[in-house]
Amino acid sequence: MQGKGLITLVAIILGLICLNELLPTWYAGKIEKQATELAGNNPEKYQKEMARLSKDTLNLGFTKLYYSQAKEKEMKLGLDLKGGINVLLEINQRDLVNNLTNYSTNPVLLEALDRTDQMQKNSTNPYIKDFFTQFDLVNKEKGTNLKLADAEIFGNTNLSEIKFNTPDEQVKKIIENRIELSTGTAYEVIRTRIDKMGVTQPNVQRVPRTGRISVEMPGVKDIDRVKKMLQTSAKLQFWEVQQLQEVYPYLEQLNAVIATKGDSMGVAKNTNLINLLQLNSLRSNGVANVKLSDTAAINKIINSKIAHDLRPQNIKYTQFMWGYKPEAGDANNLVLYAIRGNINQKAPVDGAVESARVNYDDLGRIVVDMQMDSKGSKDWKTLTGKNVNKPVAVTLDNVVYTAPNVVNEIPNGRTQISGSFSQEEAQDLVNVLGAGKLPAGAKIVQAEVVGPSLGAESVNAGMYSFIIAFVIIILYMLFYYGGAGIYAVIAISFNLFYLMGIMDSVDATLTLPGIAGIVLSMAMSIDANVIVYERTKEELFAGKNIREAYNEGFNFSLSAIIDGNITSLLTAVVLYIFGTGPIQGFAVTLGIGIILSMFTCVLLTRVLIFSRLEKGKGLSVWTKFSKNIFRNTWVDFIGKRKYAYIISGIITIICLASIVTSGFKFGVDFKGGRSYVVRFEKPVVANDAADNLEKQFVNKEGQKNAVDVKTFGSDNQLKITTDYRIDEESVEADQDVESKLFNGLKPYLPADAQLSGFKDSGSSYGIVSSVKVGPTVADDIKSGGVIALLIALAGIFLYILVRFKKWQFSTGAVASLVHDAIVILGAYSILKNVMPFNMEINQDFIAAILTVLGYSINDTVIIFDRIREYLNEKKALTLEGLFNDSISSTLGRTFNTAFMTFLVILAIFIFGGENLRGFMFALLIGVGFGTYSTWFIASAVSYDLLKKKGVEGTKKSLAAKKEATPEEA
Repeated sequence: MQGKGLITLVAIILGLICLNELLPTWYAGKIEKQATELAGNNPEKYQKEMARLSKDTLNLGFTKLYYSQAKEKEMKLGLDLKGGINVLLEINQRDLVNNLTNYSTNPVLLEALDRTDQMQKNSTNPYIKDFFTQFDLVNKEKGTNLKLADAEIFGNTNLSEIKFNTPDEQVKKIIENRIELSTGTAYEVIRTRIDKMGVTQPNVQRVPRTGRISVEMPGVKDIDRVKKMLQTSAKLQFWEVQQLQEVYPYLEQLNAVIATKGDSMGVAKNTNLINLLQLNSLRSNGVANVKLSDTAAINKIINSKIAHDLRPQNIKYTQFMWGYKPEAGDANNLVLYAIRGNINQKAPVDGAVESARVNYDDLGRIVVDMQMDSKGSKDWKTLTGKNVNKPVAVTLDNVVYTAPNVVNEIPNGRTQISGSFSQEEAQDLVNVLGAGKLPAGAKIVQAEVVGPSLGAESVNAGMYSFIIAFVIIILYMLFYYGGAGIYAVIAISFNLFYLMGIMDSVDATLTLPGIAGIVLSMAMSIDANVIVYERTKEELFAGKNIREAYNEGFNFSLSAIIDGNITSLLTAVVLYIFGTGPIQGFAVTLGIGIILSMFTCVLLTRVLIFSRLEKGKGLSVWTKFSKNIFRNTWVDFIGKRKYAYIISGIITIICLASIVTSGFKFGVDFKGGRSYVVRFEKPVVANDAADNLEKQFVNKEGQKNAVDVKTFGSDNQLKITTDYRIDEESVEADQDVESKLFNGLKPYLPADAQLSGFKDSGSSYGIVSSVKVGPTVADDIKSGGVIALLIALAGIFLYILVRFKKWQFSTGAVASLVHDAIVILGAYSILKNVMPFNMEINQDFIAAILTVLGYSINDTVIIFDRIREYLNEKKALTLEGLFNDSISSTLGRTFNTAFMTFLVILAIFIFGGENLRGFMFALLIGVGFGTYSTWFIASAVSYDLLKKKGVEGTKKSLAAKKEATPEEA
């Protein structure tokens, strides 16, 4: 055959590249396995063995392998396989706008910002887009006719490129670019901080045009520390401090107002503010010493609009800030400070840190010494000289680290931060200051945490399901296709090897959905061999010799294989563009697998088969059991289409009725909230646990927050979801939820259980994984999923239209896909409270729907391709006969691909772990109904639409299109 040498050369070169890429992973795993075998469960011994073994070098001639280098180059594992944390950070764009306006206090600007903050809660637009919209609205309502280039808006010294006459549209572009640059700066700062933490194989990516940064850190265990490091903007400031006598009259007045307006302030009317402030235990130049459990109530009171409106002139711009953490000897209370602000809330000394290091004070306590730059030194001298014998607060991200009295003016820019630091906390602070400050504050709007034990279980489940699926494919191909099946197995083995090597070379991260994508791509890629072998069987039955039959089999199958793979590839591309995290991992592996199948299962298989045939050896394409299966099978599909329409109509009505009346069970990534998987040492009844937790998740007004508790996998695991404090992205809010979770589940934990052990994902009980999604991100994910589905359907419609030149084919194909989607959605609505596994509508579900669309259209394209081929070969047939013959002649291919794919998905469903079960259930339904809809919906609808043109006119039109593109045969 032509091109045999080139294909062989490409296969060898690609194999060597993949081998070189995968060797580091193999070597690093080999060293770690040896250390584990020698050390057992002793961590200290393991470290010693690793230190000894990592000195060894493997010399392969063409390359040398060192453990440290191999570890850096090994394949990246996602946190669902390795444990760790994945967060989506959002840069505070209001802060960025304030900075670009030089903290302007223009009332139009401030109102536009306030409105934008409210709008963003339910908006999927970038912050700055909504701001420009609101600015125009406020400007019009007030009749102020302000331009964005005005000096009180963006026409200031911070933006020299904006002149007084710069048009608004040009200003908008400049501001959008500045914000994008600021996100880039934040990205570099975050990367530097993570590097200083020594995390292995972190994955940090910008999410374009959103002000968000995605961070994945596999293997990390101290989750709270990581969250603090990532969210700290390093906005170091120095402020004057107001004393209690200045603010006490205001606090008394506020306390009196609560009795009548407490409900409007978010607290009960009988709340006694003075008692909550515990003024009798004041310390550290603060104005209150508050119990940790009361800090949320205090925040609601002092941040309410009523409280702001009550402020007298002397504290009009005062900022109330909390201490960094409870002070030594007072672990249950937190100090509240009154910081003297100003109209633009600009600190007297802002930033200006030139260097920082960990040190010890005269009493041996850990402190952080800092040296300011020249401007900072000058400002610091002025501030300290003005406040001798008065307190000055050192704040980082609006949290007070220390507020000592100034003894003397400090002229040299040296200062010191104290705060009951541990060695690790002090070093983290030094690292943060050394990495530079973020251009604005950052908050975690989405987070996923997976414990190492759950990650190890996921690896085992993934590998187990993979091996079973691979064995199913081997056995089935050998049973059905005999000798030819061996070459299909060889091709798919090469496909798998190349897939892993290419993923490693492009630095892709392997996730649990990624393993599912690999397994599914194997099942779908074997479809190429099935198409070829089924066509080869037809040619053999037609009387051709073995070489001619295989040659015709490959030639006549190529068009159908290309069409089928491109439509599947379209869905993979849409998944990658609109998906996040694990869904992108699934899309990458599926996409690469589909592309490689064109090379391994078509070109490489052809080379191997013809190399055998050219030596005069035969090669069976069936066994005695499968030779005559589906041979001469003919079914009147078109004649039975009306029955199918009735059945599908009834099913569709039932599904739509359930969707409208019963709705869905949405996951946290679609509605926002926090979700935890908690493991116990003994079985736990979900309803009993729910009753206990409902008593915990109660706000200050006595209202219960929603708590959903379900058994997750085994009876000693629960999945707990709540929307309690979901609007708060702080670490403190996360810790509060975890504390309430621990208290509510205490009856089911060991008697000596502690909160620290409950949060330690490596212990035998407690939180093994968690997910947090803010409401704004949930809206984005939901709209992104809908857009992905619509784009996938539109892309498939257009591709079918281009390839088959008839809108009737495109309409039939899309009708069958919509039918499949409604059936799956209906099943999830009807069975959401019935199935013993997760039936939530989430990102994984959207990925499953899109995968089903890709699979179903693949089936449809094969039949449409056969219709196109038969137009010239069977001109005497009626249009109905043409459709029936085309569907019947491809039954072998359709059944084999569907049955094998179903078995593979079933293997993953049973053995792939709880996290994949809901995803795979959708695929199981999709494969079954996708096959049905290909026969009875796509083909039937296309036939009915074409029939309206008239039988002969339709056939002549299709034949003309066929003759115009003979190369497609």
